[in-house]
Amino acid sequence: MLATPSPPLFRRVPPEVWVGLAWCVAAAYPAVLLGGNARYHGGAAAHGGLAFTLATTVVAFAGAALVRRLPVLAVALLFVAAFTETDGWAADTQVPPASLLAVDVALCLITATRPRRSSRTAFALVMSLLVLHIGLVHGNTVGIFTGTHVGSADGAALLALVAWLVGRSMRQNREHARALSTRAAAEAVTAERLRIAREMHDTVAHTIGIVALQAGAARRVIDTRPERAKQALGEIENAGRDTLAGLRRMLVALRQADGSTSATTPQGLADLDRLAAATTAAGVRVEVRRRGEQGPLPPEIDLSAFRVIQESVTNVVRHADTRSCKVLVDRRTAGEVAVEITDRGRGTGTGRGGGFGLAGLRERVGLLDGEFEAGPRPEGGFRVAVRLPIPGEVTA
Repeated sequence: MLATPSPPLFRRVPPEVWVGLAWCVAAAYPAVLLGGNARYHGGAAAHGGLAFTLATTVVAFAGAALVRRLPVLAVALLFVAAFTETDGWAADTQVPPASLLAVDVALCLITATRPRRSSRTAFALVMSLLVLHIGLVHGNTVGIFTGTHVGSADGAALLALVAWLVGRSMRQNREHARALSTRAAAEAVTAERLRIAREMHDTVAHTIGIVALQAGAARRVIDTRPERAKQALGEIENAGRDTLAGLRRMLVALRQADGSTSATTPQGLADLDRLAAATTAAGVRVEVRRRGEQGPLPPEIDLSAFRVIQESVTNVVRHADTRSCKVLVDRRTAGEVAVEITDRGRGTGTGRGGGFGLAGLRERVGLLDGEFEAGPRPEGGFRVAVRLPIPGEVTA
């Protein structure tokens, strides 16, 4: 069986780890790049330095651990830890957007992976706290829409909005991919059912036609020519056994869980002479002619060409009201195989041009990028002609 590809790194790492890493980056950012500027570490410096930083880190990691189980509480804990670390609760202090990196990462992951209600509640909580802070910074308690100072909290609110939109886009992409996968699986199941139905029709319809013809002949001569009736019954038995063998091959192939080919070779043009002999014994002589090099064909081309001939001969037996037909297999043109079935019968009703048989053949040929023609002949009778391209061969 094919190995399942590994998911991308983003999906292999748990959300808790991403949020924890984001907190570490946010905590180390001022010390590494800004030299521990007191403006950004005022809270830690004023409340005991390292011990206070460790306490806020514990709160932040507790929030990270709850991202999947209690997403709203997780965002609240991360927000409290970030604002306490930077002393952002003071009315005259601006909170740098980098300090809320863990909050933004958590908000993005919650929106992408958790239920919509949780993501919306978490987003509303973050935006409400930031908007409240914007209204309080620099003593602006009148309102946020009149005279509000455009500071770092505004940027933090904008980044929170971006994080929420990114998470929402990730969710939509995942849902779209899941919908496409479900649709592709459903289409594959439908296509497989149609293929099985087509194979069943092609396998059984010919035999039923032969059986009906032979049974009718046996019924007419059973009193006057019992030996001929016995021969017809033998032909019915052979046709039934062949059909059961074909159905058994089909079932074996369908049960191959690993996709390997069935041990029994499927039917193809190599069985054409046997088909002609069985049909001739039933009372309709089949004349087979071959042109060009009759080398091996790809399995799907070989089977399809045989099914076209089988269905066409079956239609001759059932509807043409004639005693003979001709089958031509032409390989003279490089890169394709041409099949033609003609008769001089007078049956040209719906049984010849309509029904599921010819429609199934047309679909089968179309799936192989071939050409299909079927219709009455000007001089009388019916004609089915098919051209199937052979992959890998250069067309002349």
